[in-house]
Amino acid sequence: MAYNDSSEPLPTALKVLIAGGFGVGKTTFVGAVSEIVPLRTEALVTSASDGHDDLEVIPGKESTTVAMDFGRITIADDLVLYLFGTPGQRRFWFMWDDLVRGAIGAVVLVDTRRLEQCFAAVDFFEARNLPFLIAVNEFDGAPKHPANAVRKALSLRDNIPVITVDARDRHSTKAALIAITEYALNSLTSLRG
Repeated sequence: MAYNDSSEPLPTALKVLIAGGFGVGKTTFVGAVSEIVPLRTEALVTSASDGHDDLEVIPGKESTTVAMDFGRITIADDLVLYLFGTPGQRRFWFMWDDLVRGAIGAVVLVDTRRLEQCFAAVDFFEARNLPFLIAVNEFDGAPKHPANAVRKALSLRDNIPVITVDARDRHSTKAALIAITEYALNSLTSLRG
């Protein structure tokens, strides 16, 4: 364990990814829960994104993440989470291999209106054996489905958690982060046991 100048133990720092498709709420999630001003790498959505980004269900979207979002939250006196929001568009997925290094787990945000957009994230984390959970972002007006229906639609194993979240709400996003941290640590413990 590391100590600071006053011989107080430093908190354990863990890395968690916030992933998902284009416009599912990753930047909003990080911003809602971060105790620091989040670092954002946003660019304006321009006509260059025509044919690449589906703006039909998110017509008011004016900017998009082109590298990552970064935030931090202290979960307990001895535990700090560093949050890395991934870019959602396919043309920026090459960054995911760098962002995943050192992560203990991931929250995969899902919009039930565009469920197919999360398949790539699910496949990515399954291929790397990184613990992840599905967090259905409850957008206003989006259809609501039971967790088992979402699990079936995504062909998930029974042990992968499926929860709901409001990416705009600090308490909701914090609960999702606690859930992925517990799930990741339990997964690690079961591998060792």
